Amino acid sequence: MSAAPLPPSDLDPAIAEAAAKSRAWPFEEARKIIKRYEKTGYPETVLFETGYGPSGLPHIGTFGEVARTTMVRHAFRVLTGDTVPTRLLCFSDDMDGMRKIPDNVPDRAALEPHLHKPLTAVPNPFGGDYESFGHHNNAMLRRFLDTFGFDYEFASATDYYASGRFDPVLLTACERFDEIMAVMLPTLGEERQATYSPFLPISPKTGRVLYVPMKHVDAKAGTITFDDEDGTETTLPVTGGGVKMQWKPDFGMRWAALGVDFEMFGKDHQTNAVIYDRICAILGGRPPEHFVYELFLDDKGEKISKSKGNGLTIDEWLTYAPAESLALFMFQKPRTAKRLYFDVIPKAVDEYFSFLSAYGRQDAAARLSNPVWHIHAGNPPEADMPVPFAMLLNLVSASNAENRDVLWGFISRYAPGVNAETHPQLDALAGHAIRYFEDFVRPSKRFHAPDDIERQALADLSDALAALPADKATDGAAIQDALLDVGRAFERYQDPAKKSPEGKPAVTGDWFNALYRVLLGQERGPRLGSFIALYGIDETRALIDRALGGELAGDAAA
Repeated sequence: MSAAPLPPSDLDPAIAEAAAKSRAWPFEEARKIIKRYEKTGYPETVLFETGYGPSGLPHIGTFGEVARTTMVRHAFRVLTGDTVPTRLLCFSDDMDGMRKIPDNVPDRAALEPHLHKPLTAVPNPFGGDYESFGHHNNAMLRRFLDTFGFDYEFASATDYYASGRFDPVLLTACERFDEIMAVMLPTLGEERQATYSPFLPISPKTGRVLYVPMKHVDAKAGTITFDDEDGTETTLPVTGGGVKMQWKPDFGMRWAALGVDFEMFGKDHQTNAVIYDRICAILGGRPPEHFVYELFLDDKGEKISKSKGNGLTIDEWLTYAPAESLALFMFQKPRTAKRLYFDVIPKAVDEYFSFLSAYGRQDAAARLSNPVWHIHAGNPPEADMPVPFAMLLNLVSASNAENRDVLWGFISRYAPGVNAETHPQLDALAGHAIRYFEDFVRPSKRFHAPDDIERQALADLSDALAALPADKATDGAAIQDALLDVGRAFERYQDPAKKSPEGKPAVTGDWFNALYRVLLGQERGPRLGSFIALYGIDETRALIDRALGGELAGDAAA
């Protein structure tokens, strides 16, 4: 996700022509920015922005917002032939007051005296070299973004307010105070209206961010007057970092001050977007182009909340899968609410490698609709993943593998010449598969004891596998045919409404479901022909013997 000059392949005529017509959502968003300047011409730099609230550590939504914005930025660069300079600004609202003490800090009591102070004025509870809690979390954000190779510039609200970067627009806000209030007051309840101010002074006495009404706003002097916490009437300049703006006006102020051209935010901001826009316009700016994305849900369909802890963290995802699979999850259907929990990880991994495999066979138009083109800024790596992640998971399950060496024994036999050195991505996936199995698959495995029909079918399957010629023992298609032949011999598994291409009775999914439940202890599973080719004929027959001997269901019961 680099912002280095685009490679020549991204600027060839076929890509340029396909990009002009592509309906992929990053191109749709990039065209809005192009249209924004079609009459006036482009500014010196087109500015993309993302926001970060540093009251906590970066989370999976932070990754999604920066990754998606990066995809739009890259699409814009392709559509404009990379002739228009762009920047991505990751803005930290670190001057926000600490309204509550996070649960994950080591000494919560030590932070109690610092409630409502700007995050960059709160002592760092984690110790180390960072001068404040806000500085610590900002450093974690930068490390987080650097880990994924994002090209961005970091901005601190504290620095921008204190350095005077926002002073001209803050003085305009003084002049147009009544106009801002006219936008804000109708959005508030009666009680809140009585005390509301778009300016939040920082108490010279306590250092806390104050939510107090203004007694006087002097546009000429650029000052506000209010009662401090002890009742003392106090006057402060709005410039120089002694005052910040409430979060809704702050959005519009920042857009106006910096000339932001594009910012995306979650659906929870959607009703406020018109407020941000109006305040930006009041302060002399042009509201940026927006992209509103849907929020994530947990496995029960409830909105993910940091305070509830019902979400999936970035570290948790990366424990079980590569970062590219998470980028794919973010790319797909961003305007659709999606469930973000552990069960979606294997599907995302295999979909990523499936898209990567398809890329080399596609024409320019199809490539620009392929998520991997956007994930890798137009230059996806070569696809070389001989074993799907779901298959690895089932291999771990059947073999009880506890380390990668066991898995590589199977993989190397299945795909000669493939090893950890030649396929480091597959080696990493093997480690992910073992961890995912141990944490999520093993605890939920429930082996089914076969009934009489299933016992006979399993015995016949073992004989059929033993009878396969040696040259078919690693042929997934031949093994799948043998599986079907065994299943169709039993009336329970026949589908009278369908026929195979050879005119034989078709086989229902009940046959394979039975095999999954009896042999793997789960309701769903891989294409069994391919799985047996990987796992091995002898190993599969031994697994069948264990099932027939009652060992698998017995182990589960124990």
